[in-house]
Amino acid sequence: MKAHHKMLIGILTGTVAGLTANALAGKAAWLDWTVSNVASPVGQIFIRLLLMLVVPLLFAALVMGVADLDLKQVGRLGARTLGYTIVFSTISVLLGLVLVNIIQPGANLSEEARALAKQGTHVKAAPPPSETSFGAVLMSMVPTNPIKAAADGDMIGIIVFALIFGLGVALTPTESAKHLRDTIQGLYDVMMKLIDGVLKLAPYGVAALLFAMTAKLGLSILGQLAAYVGTVLLALGLHMFVVYSLSVRFLGGRNPIEFFRDCRLAIVTAFSTSSSSATLPTALKVAEENLKLPPNVSRFVLTAGSAMNQNGTALFEGVTVLFLAQVYDVPLNLQQQALIMFICILAGIGTAGVPAGSIPVIAMILGMFKIPVEGLGLILGVDRFLDMCRTTLNVTGDLAAAVYVARGEPNTQADAGQPAGSPHSS
Repeated sequence: MKAHHKMLIGILTGTVAGLTANALAGKAAWLDWTVSNVASPVGQIFIRLLLMLVVPLLFAALVMGVADLDLKQVGRLGARTLGYTIVFSTISVLLGLVLVNIIQPGANLSEEARALAKQGTHVKAAPPPSETSFGAVLMSMVPTNPIKAAADGDMIGIIVFALIFGLGVALTPTESAKHLRDTIQGLYDVMMKLIDGVLKLAPYGVAALLFAMTAKLGLSILGQLAAYVGTVLLALGLHMFVVYSLSVRFLGGRNPIEFFRDCRLAIVTAFSTSSSSATLPTALKVAEENLKLPPNVSRFVLTAGSAMNQNGTALFEGVTVLFLAQVYDVPLNLQQQALIMFICILAGIGTAGVPAGSIPVIAMILGMFKIPVEGLGLILGVDRFLDMCRTTLNVTGDLAAAVYVARGEPNTQADAGQPAGSPHSS
């Protein structure tokens, strides 16, 4: 049985079992104990195993991707990836804002649903962007200590260091540098082998994660916030299946149906883990083995995209801010909504690719526009489910970007014939 089929079985098993347990046992003590001491730990161990491999894999993949390029390719790939990210992040946020203004999901929310906000946990807001200058933001991207950046989960810092290190490897023609390149390639190969092993545990980890979520929440919370959840899902679905299909067809020159079929394993992994970073290893595997993209291009674009190309996150943040503004009857004019869109685009580039990484950013935006931050209590109950959906869009966007960037490289066809994971030299 294929890996994505096993994971789908895990998704269905965990969801059905969790909903059944919630319906039959409800608030029973034994169910709380099972969720807290069995299902949740098993699911979190699966995510931790994936996250454990992300930093060494990201470093090795990006160093090898850059080392196998010439300097002109590095600049071209970087410019095309960044341009794609900005354009499609803008489209995603604009799509979300248009839909939330048309549907008005927060306009007629019941008082019972509003009361849920009082039960919400306090969220520490991210620092507002106005406190730092553009120059300071640029400086913060360059880590003074790459090991500390790795320990802190500073993906942008790790990416910048790996880019610089890869350039150094490419520019050093000595024999020892060649041995270092072989060592880093070996590190990449080992990480991919470990990923294969972790993915064998995926059906169990996925089932445990979804059981823990559905056993606690059931479907009641979705019913109370149906208009909001529906608006977010509609926006995510349109962006994924319409916008990205057009991108893959006209910018990537591929059949969208074949693209989504080839990406199934990465899509299911993203949905189940709610983490772009945890899905990165699977996305790299899919890009090289299923999409047959050049290894140097896929490693460069996907590692950078896992931290920066967060279209689903940007869209979700914009919809949520306007939804809560409607709930609390806070009027926002077009200029303010444009500012929200701009902040969401920037936040989508910088938001951590981990579960619930966007919540502090939303809290920051709410505070900027005098929208009650405690309103986040309304969405925390459904955030896990929506996080799974927006992460799926984020990862699909990374792969669509890789398809677009790879098409413009003159060596694409030559590389496509190479075995996946084989070293490539431009």
